[in-house]
Amino acid sequence: MRISRVYESQPLMVGATVVVSDRSHQHLIKALRLADGAPVVLFNGDGHDYAATLTAVGKKTAQAAITASTPVTNESPVQVHIGLGMSLGDRMEYAIQKATEAGIAELTPLETERSELRLKGERADKKWQRWQQVAISAAEQCGRARVPVIHPPCALNSWLDAQKAELMLVLHHEHAQRLRAQPPVNSVAALIGPEGGLSEGDISAALQASFLPVAMGPRVLRTETAPVVLLAALNTLWGDY
Repeated sequence: MRISRVYESQPLMVGATVVVSDRSHQHLIKALRLADGAPVVLFNGDGHDYAATLTAVGKKTAQAAITASTPVTNESPVQVHIGLGMSLGDRMEYAIQKATEAGIAELTPLETERSELRLKGERADKKWQRWQQVAISAAEQCGRARVPVIHPPCALNSWLDAQKAELMLVLHHEHAQRLRAQPPVNSVAALIGPEGGLSEGDISAALQASFLPVAMGPRVLRTETAPVVLLAALNTLWGDY
C-alpha cells in the first residue's frame, strides 16, 4: 500500500503528536478519506521523513503521532540556483515543478527586458506564494525531504550582483561554449531567459557580472524546458545521475 507523504511547516520529532495543517487535512482526510490509524509520512524540509499515524481524525482537524525519523539522502551534490526570466501562462509553474524533481536548490523569478510578466505589490506576493506551493507539492511527489528555496521575484541586475557560485552561467544558444568543457564544481548559478529569450542588454549585464555564456546543444530550448535540461546535464557531469 502506498503511504501518503505530506509537507508540514512545523517542528517534527519522534514521540510528538502534531495537528496537521489545513492543507494536509484537505488532502489526507477529505480527498483520500484516511481514518484513525492510517500511516502517513510527514516532512518539513529538515532532510528527514517522519513516519506517523493519524489520530483524532475529525471533519476539520486531525493529528499525527510521529513514530520514527529517517534521514533522506537524495539531494544533488551540485547546488544549483537558477535565475529564470518570468513568463506568462503556466510556464513558471511547470519550470518550478520539473526543476524541483530534477534537484534544484534555489530558483529566483527575474524581471528581464523581455519578461512579459511584470509583478508588483500584492500580485507579486500571491504569485510568489503560489510558486512556493508548487515546489512543496513537487517535493512531496518526488520524495525530496528538502524543499527548494523559491525566492521573491526581483530585478535581473540585483540577482546578478548577489551570485557567488563557483560556476556562473548564462544560457544562450548562439554561443559555442559547452558545459562539458568546464571543470567540476559544487555550486552553479545559471541565468535563463523568459519566453522570447534574453536581450543583448541582459546578456551584456551577465557577462559583466562574470557569467560564462554556454549553449545547451544546437537546438533552441523553451524557457520552461531549459532548467530541466541544464539540471540533467549538471547532474550527469558532476552530480548523482
